[in-house]
Amino acid sequence: MTTIAKCNTVDEAQLLKSLLESNGIEAILPDEFTSQNLAPLIISPGIKVQVADEDAAAARALLASVEQTDG
Repeated sequence: MTTIAKCNTVDEAQLLKSLLESNGIEAILPDEFTSQNLAPLIISPGIKVQVADEDAAAARALLASVEQTDG
């Protein structure tokens, strides 16, 4: 698995995961539940968004195209 993004919130990570999956790229959030349960106790290093190694280039390109349109 390749980490293609780190998000500050679970909501942001879930949004990216949804975007990727709606474009045919399976994604996982391995830190999702840890960050939800421990957030008040620790400073989180971020929630990772990961995809299969073979999908990493396409996922990064998709995220870059979205960032360009947002602006």
